[in-house]
Amino acid sequence: MKKIFTIAAVCALGLMALGILSVSRAAAQEPVLTPIIASEAAPIVVKTVTPKPKVTGTQKFHGYIVNANTAQVTVRARGNDMAIQTFPLNEAVAAKMQKIVDKGGYQHGDKITVYYDSQTHKAVKIKGKPSPPL
Repeated sequence: MKKIFTIAAVCALGLMALGILSVSRAAAQEPVLTPIIASEAAPIVVKTVTPKPKVTGTQKFHGYIVNANTAQVTVRARGNDMAIQTFPLNEAVAAKMQKIVDKGGYQHGDKITVYYDSQTHKAVKIKGKPSPPL
């Protein structure tokens, strides 16, 4: 009976050794990297943005005089007391303003309309009656 146990033990050891040698060792799995192709990932357009066209030409600014001289005019908006803009004068308006200043000029609070170039913000025309000098 000892012989059977020794034969069985040898066979068992042989099978275990064979099993250890035939099984590969455990190793970490490497990720499979696939390149992302741009044609596969097309963007989804929800809403297109259209740029606002630039306003060219002259614009109006209605308001009251805060300060006026031959170089520039500062005007407070009629509807909004916090909106104050200063417009530099172009050459033609500066010559006209010099004549108005010689007669007494615009006083604080005179109602005027300034026509200005929307890109340079220079006053192209000033429309309004100056009040009599103090």
